[in-house]
Amino acid sequence: MKKNYKLAMLLLASVLAAGVWAQDWPAKPVRVIVPAPAGSSLDLIARTLADRLRVIWKQPVVIETKAGAGGLIGMDTVAKAPHDGYTLGIGFNGPIAFGPYMYARMPYVPSRDLVPIVLTTSQPNVLAVQANNPANTLPEFVEWAKKRGDKFSYASVGAGSSSHLTMELFRSVAHIEAVHVPYAGSPPAGLSLAAGDTQALFAVAPALLPLIQGQRVKLIAITSATRSELMKDLPTVAESGYAGFEALAWNGFFAASGTPPEVVRRINADVNEVLREPAVRELLANQGLVAGGGSPEEFKAFIDSEGRKWGAIIAKVGIRLDQ
Repeated sequence: MKKNYKLAMLLLASVLAAGVWAQDWPAKPVRVIVPAPAGSSLDLIARTLADRLRVIWKQPVVIETKAGAGGLIGMDTVAKAPHDGYTLGIGFNGPIAFGPYMYARMPYVPSRDLVPIVLTTSQPNVLAVQANNPANTLPEFVEWAKKRGDKFSYASVGAGSSSHLTMELFRSVAHIEAVHVPYAGSPPAGLSLAAGDTQALFAVAPALLPLIQGQRVKLIAITSATRSELMKDLPTVAESGYAGFEALAWNGFFAASGTPPEVVRRINADVNEVLREPAVRELLANQGLVAGGGSPEEFKAFIDSEGRKWGAIIAKVGIRLDQ
């Protein structure tokens, strides 16, 4: 009887403590780790949300970029942070859903060491080439690439990223050869393309906007199932001869495992509130981003489905990376 009483009291105490956690959080600045360079699309998304969250939380929201190793360095920082909700990370496909299928070993296990909080945005990739490339359509690009043979190289925003895997998937269906040149984020990858050091790049459109406006690169196709409302003249890969082709880049907030569920719920609710704001949705849409949202459980289910889809593709293409 005494044991049951003690157990009940311990459970009550833990419930009360959790409630206090949620009420008191945040009592100090919140750090958001961006596993990509400053100026990248992830950086833009994090800063857009942080501007509104600091108002809701009445605390500073500090953005810290930690690029490298395809996003693993930044997300490892989050996984090994105190599990109190004061260190968040804006993770994306590569170091979350793709990594376990590609790397011989990872410094963390996403499903064990990270808690999905909320999907922030998703968007398609676009295929970019240098402005003076003779190809203006996807079939023309494939023909051009096949003629170059082993002299054709493509950039990506990081090994194991959506940028990397999208090109690998496309190479497999278009039957073209190419050398992969990974960069630490979209800014250097885009500049390599503009300079002619690489000849193609799948990336999200906002990261390439300055290079497009400067007429240094041009777009050939988009990887969404249907055409983008912001780029109606840009054909999809699927309609250009590769039916069923679709590849989306996505991102979301994560915290270290063990973060109190009530804190996770609080962050989720507040980010959902921000993502529902018309001004925020318009700002994101103007960058080609689709606002996310939803529950932590829905985000986890989405990550699991992405892992199954791309895990099969990674195995088929035979991608294996060392960390």
